[in-house]
Amino acid sequence: MIHVDISNIWGELSLPQLLSIEAELSAAHMTVTEASGAGSEYLGWLELPDRAPTAEHMRILAAAAQIRQTSEVLVVIGIGGSYLGARAAIEFVKGQMYNGVRPEGIPEIYFAGNNISSSYLNDIIKIIGDRDFSVNIISKSGTTTEPAIAFRVFKKMLEEKYGKEGARERIYATTDKARGTLKGLSDREGYETFVVPDDVGGRFSVLTAVGLLPIAVAGIDIDELMQGAASASHTYLDADIAKNDCYRYAAIRNILYRKGKNVEVMASYEPFSAMFSEWWKQL
Repeated sequence: MIHVDISNIWGELSLPQLLSIEAELSAAHMTVTEASGAGSEYLGWLELPDRAPTAEHMRILAAAAQIRQTSEVLVVIGIGGSYLGARAAIEFVKGQMYNGVRPEGIPEIYFAGNNISSSYLNDIIKIIGDRDFSVNIISKSGTTTEPAIAFRVFKKMLEEKYGKEGARERIYATTDKARGTLKGLSDREGYETFVVPDDVGGRFSVLTAVGLLPIAVAGIDIDELMQGAASASHTYLDADIAKNDCYRYAAIRNILYRKGKNVEVMASYEPFSAMFSEWWKQL
């Protein structure tokens, strides 16, 4: 579990101040748990850890196994929450040098579609070389510029290397369940598709197929990951500020902000958690 050390802030914070914010904290807790506030239609991520393994979960495991069997490289195409959460999780567990030290049978994973740099895409193309590869395109709409550009490039590569039929077997689309440009294309082309749930915002989607497919391809046990998430969600939804480190952090953060402390530094001394800090920053 993550713990918050507050021993060095008592010069800026008093116990009465901490206690005085508990009423606000309690109100915020009720707003979230009762889904009664603005944006509550996107709180589905709260329930993800406790949802029983679904048919889609089993398809994620099967697709990950297929990718590991047929590909030496997986290109994950997405922007923002469509790649940050998965990359943070993979590097947190496997380390920043994952692609260089991965065990045999586990593909290298590269992330594209988060910028419009031609040289960045060209570097990934050079890294792939003549090796077998697959693509996981992640986009709710399919019209976001950066992922659309990257997908166009790698889709063409797949079709030139394997033909349209072969490429179809190597493209996995994570998108809206019923609408959008990518969903329509996937249905026409016959790509295997996974769903971005309607009630889960992009940056909170790591425990859906958005994050779970690339994480599983990396050889991480997503069943254990979900069990850990469930355990954490129970701990961190306790309304008692004395027991809940996340709530204590949020309370102190607000108190200090109101006192003019409006700059927060995320410092990571371990490279494996650098992308975790980037993801946290987005959240």
